[in-house]
Amino acid sequence: MAATRAGAAELGFAEAAPAWRLRSERFPSKVGGRPAWLGEAGLPGPAELACALCGRPLAFVLQLYAPLPGRADAFHRALFLFCCRAPPCCAGLRVFRNQLPRKNDFYAYEPPSESPPTEMGESVCLRLKSGAHLCRVCGCLGPKTCSRCHKAHYCSKEHQTLDWRLGHKQACTQSGEAPEEELESMAKHESREDKIFQKFKTKIAPEPEQILRYGRGVAPIWISGENIPQEKDIPDCPCGARRLFEFQVMPQLLNYLKADRLGRSVDWGVLAIFTCAESCRQGTGYTEEFVWKQDVTDTP
Repeated sequence: MAATRAGAAELGFAEAAPAWRLRSERFPSKVGGRPAWLGEAGLPGPAELACALCGRPLAFVLQLYAPLPGRADAFHRALFLFCCRAPPCCAGLRVFRNQLPRKNDFYAYEPPSESPPTEMGESVCLRLKSGAHLCRVCGCLGPKTCSRCHKAHYCSKEHQTLDWRLGHKQACTQSGEAPEEELESMAKHESREDKIFQKFKTKIAPEPEQILRYGRGVAPIWISGENIPQEKDIPDCPCGARRLFEFQVMPQLLNYLKADRLGRSVDWGVLAIFTCAESCRQGTGYTEEFVWKQDVTDTP
């Protein structure tokens, strides 16, 4: 994901990248595929990555590498966004934050080389250094195993069933891993325009392909005059600190996320992510933050 600045906001754009640049040790910002987890301890489990409305596994949307200058405990910092892609929900959203000091148990102290690695290794890593296994389908924690081969791991019965239909039934007794599956299910949404939508379009017109706007503590730009959150609508962090706006996901991202084989879809006008103002550390794991979803409102 490339970035440029526009006033107080930093803009993000989708661009192709070689697979080695999207690995965890490269600290990527990326869209779709499997998450490149930052810290390997305390990953959100299947219960945390299930839709609160329908209970199905959430799909990984994107992750953003967003370290905090001057904060030794957030030298590495990333946010991970997930959504539900199953009708009739197509709305369940959760975002998690993880941060690490420069000296940590997972990565070298010095920054990674900008050159491609001499040994490419596995294209998809489905086991953490700690020994924990990841789901073959989505890359999240996989506590369930295939009862036949005991080699394939899954986060849920639904993903196990999906993988069985997509080829594991035939490959079950063979060694090796299947290529990475595309899981995202998105479709572009069209609606009528209102005045705020026109203002939104004017604001983004200089860079119409932007998929993300980052600006910790700045004001987001809304696509509609309806469903704009008030301060009371944004819950405080469990640590007691208020949450502030950090970045927003633009509807243009929907153009880059492919419709999946099940024909399921999700859409939004703006996804605004609010995070702890203190960027607190609650242990070494992943802290859930808050997402506000604003749709494009049709006007008569």
